[in-house]
Amino acid sequence: MTDICSLSLTALSRALQDREISAEEAVQACLGRIETTEPAIAALLHVGGEAALEQARQLDAAGPDPAKPLWGVPVTVKDALCTKDMPTTAGSRILEGFTPFYDAFAVKRLRDAGAIILGKANLDEFAMGSGTENSAYQKTRNPWDTSKVPGGSSGGSAASVAAGQCFASLGTDTGGSIRQPASFCGCVGLKPTYGRVSRYGLIAYGSSLDQIGPLTRSVEDCARVLSVIAGHDPRDNTSDPRPADAYHTSLDSLSGDAPLQGLRLGLPAEFFAEGLSSEVREVCDAAITTARSLGAEVVDISLPHTNAAIATYYIIAMAEASSNLARFDGVRYGRRAPDVKNLEDLYVLSRTQGFGQEVRRRIMLGAYVLSSGYYDAYYRKAAQVRRLIRDEYLQALDQCDLIFAPVSPVTAWPLGSHDQDPLQAYLKDAYTLSLNLAGLPGLSLPAGLGAESQMPVGIQLIGPSFAEAQLLAVGHALEEALPSLPQPRL
Repeated sequence: MTDICSLSLTALSRALQDREISAEEAVQACLGRIETTEPAIAALLHVGGEAALEQARQLDAAGPDPAKPLWGVPVTVKDALCTKDMPTTAGSRILEGFTPFYDAFAVKRLRDAGAIILGKANLDEFAMGSGTENSAYQKTRNPWDTSKVPGGSSGGSAASVAAGQCFASLGTDTGGSIRQPASFCGCVGLKPTYGRVSRYGLIAYGSSLDQIGPLTRSVEDCARVLSVIAGHDPRDNTSDPRPADAYHTSLDSLSGDAPLQGLRLGLPAEFFAEGLSSEVREVCDAAITTARSLGAEVVDISLPHTNAAIATYYIIAMAEASSNLARFDGVRYGRRAPDVKNLEDLYVLSRTQGFGQEVRRRIMLGAYVLSSGYYDAYYRKAAQVRRLIRDEYLQALDQCDLIFAPVSPVTAWPLGSHDQDPLQAYLKDAYTLSLNLAGLPGLSLPAGLGAESQMPVGIQLIGPSFAEAQLLAVGHALEEALPSLPQPRL
């Protein structure tokens, strides 16, 4: 069973189609791994073991289906995505016990492709956090070192993949929440172009920033999952109508001794300035050397408004959160405070008891920047700077094909180290959140271990809108040349 859990999604899928492994065996292996590892890492909020086994038995009885690319593959899903047969809490007490009556678009795509959903992954409450420490239910731990965070807000998804509990997971990325936990846990994570994957059924945090994407063990696995979940959805008016590619079929388009010959990789000066830790810089420098050895040309670029990105992002994200979370009022669904005497008490007590400290903080800040007298000074100005940031990315991508950058200035930090100063965690999102402001795709892949911490370090490839196929092909070529990471010792 342990051998099954060590396979990649691609290898497992082939074995399932060839009947070398049954779907039931794959599910049993993952459930065994969950039982072994979950006490140490607390990655999952809900496990649907019996339902998963029953689905696996039904698939085995019908036989492999080549038309279903994820037939029999066990996966997990971040608990911000609606699932009609499992609780969906967004990591918050205000949705405790809530089970939706429908599946999110991306979840339905997984099911239609034959995937078996094992459970729901932990997250920072309403995806607000960088360490999966803000969940109302439990703190997830990094499989590489359980004294450290797995990253956030999709930390449960990343930890689940890294620990071998599943073969892929869906996360969401509002300001780096797929790429940063992928980096911290030694996984591959992709934030697609805004609009590439439908947000229908995603419990919204920042509607103009949120995007659903895969976390996997390899770039090829990532491409296979993206091929399934990408596509137009008429129920989401931000969903792009252009057809999705079969991303995994183009991975070998770059081959030979110099697969990156002719590729221009841009290095943004602002991402390699003061604040980048020495061990992350060392791993990034080694990866740049590898890219050069594969034929890539490295060019220097500049993104001058990078220093303004953190303030811009948090003004916009908190404003949108304040609006989106107004629907959780104790009236229509979710937690309702008991023994209230009037409507005002119902609203105030239900939200105070249901929301955690970080969520309340962001709602209040969002309401402030949208209030009369402050809208022009804060929100409007942030929207203007957001446009400048996007324009800078587009201008930089005129000078290069893809942008190369670190995912995080540091490796995973100790649990609880930012409890007294949450602003420190905000600052560590500096290399990821500007991409959400620009709406561009970004791929995180592991490049090595930090010399001092011995924790995974991820590099980030950034491309033009809807350039996922190129990102994945280049990432695949780099992945094959970069040192592979060992399995976490759990």
